[in-house]
Amino acid sequence: MVNVALLSKWHVHADDYARQANQNKHLQIKLVWDENAERGKEWAKKLAVPFEQDLMKVLTNPEIDAVIIDSPTNLHKEIIILAAENKKHIFTEKVLAFTVEDCNEIYETVEKNKVKLMVSLPRLTENYYLYAEQVLDEGLLGKLTYIRCRLAHNGAVAFEGNPNGWLPKHFFNKEECGGGAFIDLGAHPIYLTNRLAGTVDAVTARLQKRFGYEVDDNSVAIIEYENGVLGTIETGFLSGGSPFQLELYGTDGTLLIEDSKIRIKSKRLNEGWNIPEALPEGLPIPMEQWVNSIIEGTEPTITETDAQGLTLINQAALISHKLGRRVEIAELMS
Repeated sequence: MVNVALLSKWHVHADDYARQANQNKHLQIKLVWDENAERGKEWAKKLAVPFEQDLMKVLTNPEIDAVIIDSPTNLHKEIIILAAENKKHIFTEKVLAFTVEDCNEIYETVEKNKVKLMVSLPRLTENYYLYAEQVLDEGLLGKLTYIRCRLAHNGAVAFEGNPNGWLPKHFFNKEECGGGAFIDLGAHPIYLTNRLAGTVDAVTARLQKRFGYEVDDNSVAIIEYENGVLGTIETGFLSGGSPFQLELYGTDGTLLIEDSKIRIKSKRLNEGWNIPEALPEGLPIPMEQWVNSIIEGTEPTITETDAQGLTLINQAALISHKLGRRVEIAELMS
């Protein structure tokens, strides 16, 4: 049994991860810590486990084997490094950290202390993504030229009694979040597009503050990949009824995914649009992959490259927006 401490209920997915942990036969939630003691005590009571206000007491507790981190993003680096130095395995909400340099420091500490780190990038395990990967591997689109991926919702649109929409107010705190829609919801289009297109060469981004928040609420980025593929990533907190869309265009065909609707047109298939008869089986969710890596030593399909690439584009996008120009990745590495 892997004994787990939950570190913060700041993120909106914290309850989801607690539920996943409770449903996993190899995990047992033992403790809750939160930088907001009142919130943490309430959560601990709900989960029927003790609350510990001192983070270091949690991380030095010999009964705790692993931690699940849903803290403000600006605390990720500090907490993850402390957890790794105390030999705790780590599951964390995205993004891993704000800069590639910080990510490198985290992974060096994780490797040195021989613990398992998983960043939750769940859409890499979904059947529609695996189908898109399969279509590319089989050459059904010919030479890939362009990817468009959009994920947006109306979480920042005010409604009666909720001037900031249904997202928690702290999701608009620039210091804690490091950004708004692009770094949070936009993470999913970023890591999907990165995985499908490869190594990033340059980023041009507009991170708009349409409703006057501290952080962006309506954003788009053009990603140039080393292999010549162009990617467009769209996200925002201002779109009512916006479907998830993943579109791949190539010299020999097109793949369109909109929520659960999938269709493909290819020179190698029947004329016109085709609907796939079956999709690949989805992979284990990130939580399961993490546990399996701890217990069985299996290699997760979600990798350091995925997590680093997510931070890389976010870091470049912030610079691009601030300077009002295209940013080459080489600039960040110099």
